[in-house]
Amino acid sequence: MRSLARPVVLLLLLVTYQSGLAASFAVSDIRVEGLQRITAGTVFNYLPVKPGDRISDKRSGEVIRALFETGFFKDVRLERDGDVLVVVVSERPAIAEINFSGNKSIDEEALKAGLKDAGLSEGRTFNRSVLDGIERELERQYFNQGKYGVKLKSTVTPLERNRVSIDIDIIEGKTARIKQINVIGNKVFEEDDLLDTFSLSTGGWFSSFTKNNQYSRQKLAGDLEKLRSYYLDRGFVNFRIDSTQVTITPDKNDIYITINVTEGAMFTLEDIQLAGDYVGTADSYFPLIHLRRGEPFNRKEVVESSDRISAKLSDEGYAFANVNAVPEIDEEKKTVAITYFVDPGKRVFVRRLNIRGNSRTRDEVLRREFRQMEAAWFSGEKLKLSRERAQRTGHFEKVSVETPAVPGTTDQVDINVSVDEKPSGALLAGIGFSQSDGLVFNASVNQANFLGTGKKVSLALKTSSANKHYEISYTNPYATVDGISRGFTLSYRTTDFDELSVTDYSTDDAIAGINFGIPLSEFNRFTFGGNLHAIDFKPGTTATTEINDWIAAEGTSYINLELNLGWAHDSRDSALFPTTGALQRLSGEASVPGSDLEYYKLSYKHRRYWPLFKDLVFSLNGELAYGSAYGGTSQLPLFEHYFGGGPTSVRGYQSLSLGPRDSSGDPFGGNAKVTANAELYFPSPIYTDTMRIVTFVDAGSVFDTEQGDGFDSDELRYSAGVGLAWLSPVGALSVSYAVPFKEDAQDEPEEFQFTFGTTF
Repeated sequence: MRSLARPVVLLLLLVTYQSGLAASFAVSDIRVEGLQRITAGTVFNYLPVKPGDRISDKRSGEVIRALFETGFFKDVRLERDGDVLVVVVSERPAIAEINFSGNKSIDEEALKAGLKDAGLSEGRTFNRSVLDGIERELERQYFNQGKYGVKLKSTVTPLERNRVSIDIDIIEGKTARIKQINVIGNKVFEEDDLLDTFSLSTGGWFSSFTKNNQYSRQKLAGDLEKLRSYYLDRGFVNFRIDSTQVTITPDKNDIYITINVTEGAMFTLEDIQLAGDYVGTADSYFPLIHLRRGEPFNRKEVVESSDRISAKLSDEGYAFANVNAVPEIDEEKKTVAITYFVDPGKRVFVRRLNIRGNSRTRDEVLRREFRQMEAAWFSGEKLKLSRERAQRTGHFEKVSVETPAVPGTTDQVDINVSVDEKPSGALLAGIGFSQSDGLVFNASVNQANFLGTGKKVSLALKTSSANKHYEISYTNPYATVDGISRGFTLSYRTTDFDELSVTDYSTDDAIAGINFGIPLSEFNRFTFGGNLHAIDFKPGTTATTEINDWIAAEGTSYINLELNLGWAHDSRDSALFPTTGALQRLSGEASVPGSDLEYYKLSYKHRRYWPLFKDLVFSLNGELAYGSAYGGTSQLPLFEHYFGGGPTSVRGYQSLSLGPRDSSGDPFGGNAKVTANAELYFPSPIYTDTMRIVTFVDAGSVFDTEQGDGFDSDELRYSAGVGLAWLSPVGALSVSYAVPFKEDAQDEPEEFQFTFGTTF
């Protein structure tokens, strides 16, 4: 019997079985016939009868429905052989393979994954009705990509052993583009200003990457909400969207969107009141309400003010505080009065901190980062800070925090912390290139979370034509329970300055060091330590007068003990691509009296970020550095000189080329450095999380205040340009193109600059 529709099949089968089983009887045994792939045990599991049961016409209907609903069979028949119930089945075919052709916009693996989720995959039972539904789902996916002319054709080919092959031929057609977006009914605001808030557009330079000119119902719904917010944030309380029409041309290539709006009148804020059982005095809440009487009503500020009040209460332990802003609209006066009703609820404290997912990392590594303590009043700000600190350890891919209420109580919560751990060890070999160092090879073995203790142990090697650097280091970020860090370093470094295109000499430097860090606050840290240097100074074959004079005065071998102090403030929201906050560093180092070379160096760096509209970020950076000799040393050691120019200084000039020159005309460096940068970061149309585009203006130079003419503002160099930074899957890439504003005969302009590193 061939199935046409499920109800018809069931009816026909029931009629058949009623006529096939003349009378009820006690089943002594059950036999299944017609099986090919499905085991008899599977059938028995679904049968609602078993030997010893009595089967009747009613029970036979139950058997039919149970087997048919499994989806395994296209035909079922019940027969009687004495007291034996015979179940005769005809299996649905199995899917041997699913093939796609013509798909370009959607990857085949993604298509197969979607089919599998819908119940259609290789090895499963074939059901034609499911395939029909899948075709409709595939059409919907292509419609979401703007391919309204897509055509699908499915071919089912029978194979041996009751199997089928499914071939889905796809003709995608062209992607429909948004040709025009019209807003009708706007009088106060220009249409261009309104459309600037939309994600959808008629296209531009980056539309091939952003797809912002491809229609999507979800994107349009989001843009309509942005349009509504635009008006409500400017006082138009009665603004409404009357209708939205989306039309497509007959050739299905162009889309036109028309939005009809009614603006209404602008309302101003008449009064702000606070009501309810708020904690403390009203005066402590009004500074959190960023609204002003007489100004246009602003829904965004109303909501954000509610959030700030909730956050204040949360920080004081009222985890479940409820703050509602209730507007009272006066249509005649065109005013709005806002009343904030505050219900703090019960004050809540934390019963227990539970940590899950840390199979390698010890609990204490996480607990010591938490500022929210057990048995203390709950604080939303401390909990947020705790999560950020745990994330900044670098040991975890993700840190999630939940605060469920303790069952049976109204004033207790638990903090459940779930972490996804990163691999704690890394074996790395790499190759890269920079225009200053040339080809760079590096290798390292790192244990950033040694034995799950949070301690860091590393062994590193870096070598290029100009530098060779070998290092072993150990750092314990919590040498004390107060968060004082302690680290040790052993390293050996050789530098050939001639290979860096500066004056001709080289150094070998063996270093043994110890350092400490003391947290002063959540964002401030004080560091100090010492390094013992054993340095060999080697003049090159073309050593200049300055080098020979240095050797004559100071010799070629030195043992120096350096002490260093530093202060750092870091309030950035990200260490990679910040959008807000600041980074400041003040540091100083000096060789102790009695060292072979007596000198000191001071530096200050300040970089700040400001988020602007549409994901733009503005940044200012300034750096000052100065060094000098004291005691019996004649000048700052040559190998401690500052250099300027290049990708990390003043772009557009060759690396290390700015500043004083030696008697042969090569860069010689100096004891003072000034650098300033102004940068505007743009969001990238692709790889939005790992790429940024930047325009910049740079200024700076290097000066010699000991042997030369000192600081001269006329010697500052300037440049402007564009750049790109990308944390690619194969390494970090930095590219810039800068045009120097000012140069003289000795400068070495280099408009295009890049650095690249890769690991394998």
